[in-house]
Amino acid sequence: MSDTVQPITEAAARATTLDIHEIQRILPHRYPFLLIDRVVDMTPRQRIVAIKNVSINEPFFAGHFPGLPIMPGVLIVEAIAQAGGALLLTEVEDRSAKIMVFTGIERAKFRKPVSPGDQLRLEVEVKGWRSVPGMTAAKMQGYAYVGDKRVAEAAVSCQLIDSSRGRGSGAE
Repeated sequence: MSDTVQPITEAAARATTLDIHEIQRILPHRYPFLLIDRVVDMTPRQRIVAIKNVSINEPFFAGHFPGLPIMPGVLIVEAIAQAGGALLLTEVEDRSAKIMVFTGIERAKFRKPVSPGDQLRLEVEVKGWRSVPGMTAAKMQGYAYVGDKRVAEAAVSCQLIDSSRGRGSGAE
C-alpha cells in the first residue's frame, strides 16, 4: 500500500458521503493514526459529519488507562481535525503535492469519556477559509458526540503546505 495520496474522481469530490477507501484517497493518514472511518454527510467548504468507531483494539488503550480504557482527548481533537481536513482537501486539486497541518487548537473541552464500543460522531463546520496564491488556511469548529451526548469540542485551524516542505534533501 502506498503512503501517497491517491487522486479522487470528480464524482467523489462532489459526494456527500465517503467510505474508508475514499477517505484514504483524500487523507494521508494510515493505521494506527487514521481516526475517521466514514463520512455520513458533507457540504463542500461548509460542514462535514464523520464517524469513528472506537474499538478496544486501538493501540492507545493498552496504556490509557489499563483497566479503565479511555480515548485520549488529544486524539478526539485529532479526529475532529482529520474530518475537517477531509472536507477541505476535497476542494484542493493538487492534493498529492500538499498536506494539511494543524496551526492552532483553541477552546478544547472534554465533557465525557469515550470508551471502547462507542461510536464517535464528529461534526465540523468551516468558520473561515482564506486562499491566496501559495497559501490556503482554514478555521473550523468541531464537536464530538457519542449518541446525543457532546463529549468534546474544539476550534482548530490549519494550513495547506507543500508536502515536500520540512523533508530533508537526502544529503547528510
